[in-house]
Amino acid sequence: MSALARWCYQHRFIVITAWVALLIGLALVSQAMRTTYDNSLTLPGTDSGSAQQLLVRSAPAQAGDADQIVWRVGAGRVTDPAVEQRISGMLSQVSHLPAVASVASPYLPGGEVQVSPDGRAAYATVTFTEQADDLDHADVDRVIATVTAARGPGLAVELGGKAIAGAEETTASNASLIGIGAAAVILLVVFGSLLAMALPIVTAAAGVGSGLMLMAPLSHLMSVNGIAPILGALIGLGVGVDYALFIVTRHRRGLRSGMDPEQSAVQALNTSGRAVLFAGGTVCIALLGLLTVGQQFIDGLAVPAAITVVCTVVAAVTLLPALFGVLRLRVLSRGQRRRLRADELGHEADGGGMWARWSRVVPRFPAVLASLGVAVMLAVSAPVLHLRLGFSDASNDPTSTHTHKAYEMLAEGFGPGFNGPLLLVAQTQSAADRAALDRLDHALAAVPGVAAVQTSPAQTSPAQTASGAGPTIEVTQVLPTTAPEDKATSKLIDHLRDTVIPRYTQGTTLRVHVGGLTATFIDFAAVTSAKLPWLLATIMGFSFLLLVLAFRSLLIPAITAVLNLLAAAAAFGVLTAFFQWGWGTGAFGLGARSPIEGYLPELVLAVLFGLSMDYQVFLVSRMAEEWSRTADNARSVLAGVTDTARVITAAAMIMIAVFTAFVFMGQRGVAEFGVGLAAAVALDAFVLRTVLVPAVMYLCGRANWWLPRWLDRRLPHLAIEPLAAEQPADVPTSALV
Repeated sequence: MSALARWCYQHRFIVITAWVALLIGLALVSQAMRTTYDNSLTLPGTDSGSAQQLLVRSAPAQAGDADQIVWRVGAGRVTDPAVEQRISGMLSQVSHLPAVASVASPYLPGGEVQVSPDGRAAYATVTFTEQADDLDHADVDRVIATVTAARGPGLAVELGGKAIAGAEETTASNASLIGIGAAAVILLVVFGSLLAMALPIVTAAAGVGSGLMLMAPLSHLMSVNGIAPILGALIGLGVGVDYALFIVTRHRRGLRSGMDPEQSAVQALNTSGRAVLFAGGTVCIALLGLLTVGQQFIDGLAVPAAITVVCTVVAAVTLLPALFGVLRLRVLSRGQRRRLRADELGHEADGGGMWARWSRVVPRFPAVLASLGVAVMLAVSAPVLHLRLGFSDASNDPTSTHTHKAYEMLAEGFGPGFNGPLLLVAQTQSAADRAALDRLDHALAAVPGVAAVQTSPAQTSPAQTASGAGPTIEVTQVLPTTAPEDKATSKLIDHLRDTVIPRYTQGTTLRVHVGGLTATFIDFAAVTSAKLPWLLATIMGFSFLLLVLAFRSLLIPAITAVLNLLAAAAAFGVLTAFFQWGWGTGAFGLGARSPIEGYLPELVLAVLFGLSMDYQVFLVSRMAEEWSRTADNARSVLAGVTDTARVITAAAMIMIAVFTAFVFMGQRGVAEFGVGLAAAVALDAFVLRTVLVPAVMYLCGRANWWLPRWLDRRLPHLAIEPLAAEQPADVPTSALV
């Protein structure tokens, strides 16, 4: 690291020019290639996955995305001549717009089922020429503008569906600006210097920007999910600003102790820079551990996020020392530079003030503080026992959106289950199979929880079309009496699969699969939940091994693993109370209470374990440095808290600000991710790292640093911070009393 830091410092203008050229080049490549997102959710080996495969092969029209235009009259009926004339004209205009393949109107023959039983609401289905992810938002906006122009007194018109939701989504750039603004305020308070404040912001922006622009070429090599840029920006900004903060803090400490700017920059990169490399590596390992889940949907989020983290680390260890070379002593505030010239700072340590006083409190009451810390974490974690995974439907979109209003109009006119129909996809081989299917279709209407049953014309497979023989695909649409995200809907799906369908298919070659978006999301939650223990084992195993190599200890990695599990449980406890119980959704305009998104546990766990490792590395590496010099555990713990607690809590406040900013995007899944991580980071920094870790390490004494000699000889040495790279601040003797 020393050679790299020195080269970047001495060739600062080459490095800065290279970064500017890189960002411009990536921007041009990104514009030329364009990102092709893939939000498809396919689950091979599941019942809904089998249904989807049959639909794609034999009934592709029913397998694609379709959106709805919904209208409702305040008085009269939607079939009144004036209403019909106005809406029919609008539907005709929509059918001729670019990217629209067809429009199914309720005013055409056979469209009576698209009118609500009370006659006051109706809908038309708009089929686009492409999947929602591939549509140009400008084409969708034209549809929205044409439809909303048909509104009139007593006539409400709205739109719902995946393409409409995509066009209404708030871009990540707005949330990023809010997060950056909040981070800038915190950094200005911490550093007291505009130039020092700008360093982490510029570095993080360069790293995150390059990572996000790499998603365009990446999307042509693998499936990249549509929310990958949002999560990439959220994670990248959080870790990017934090990594730069740790390095800038170390550099400023070196300058204030009287070091030459170049020497201080090299030392900062050779110490905190190594810790940043280690911390970034743990985050990437945790994210790439998501590949063990084996779901394309999650892979399309994990890989782009890991690439963004790599870019932020590269920016921190190359661009930052170059900027140090440009600013030199101006990294310090004017007052600090004035005192430095007057030789008033000397070998000043950053460990004074509140955290120095706190570090003297912890050894006096370690057992009490450890007990209180555990009690707080367990209390916050308690709601996790009631966690239910699923998905949130359009009823939780912001109330001002078209999709939310359309959902409510359809639910009111046709029943809550209309927004999440189940598709029973049957493959019949013989007349006996078709007779059994007829009996099943007739019996479905009497199943508790079923509001309506509608059969579709049989679809022949391509093989049957060519040869005149083969299986036939038949689709039955089942409307539940409850909303898609309702627990009763999940129970209905289980009842159909486990009891109703086997009763009528037994003894035949008939195969019936329950599919549709609702069933797919429920299956997805079940699949990911089953693989969660493997993910936990993978992440914890790698984390434990890395910490053993870094700190030559068995107890510290074990303590870290337990505390990380506590942090994860607390994060999901907050999510359960906030979203599933609805304690905070109303205040943030995030809809009613609903289950936690099925893909959240894996993502939150991966990122949380990585971030927790960051704080543990920065805290314990300072303790290990002192232990290597003095072999005094109390002194080592005190030095770790005194020297790092201030920067850890400042870094945590920045992360909390960035994560919270994304809550205001109005997207339920992103909001859950932001709230979960913000809560976890707050508890991690202000309870685990500053209370529990030092208290427990005081209680454990010299056992913290024990490693069997035979194991020590066989393990490779991984130095996070080289010894004697920096003369650490002396720990006051009074602090050990």
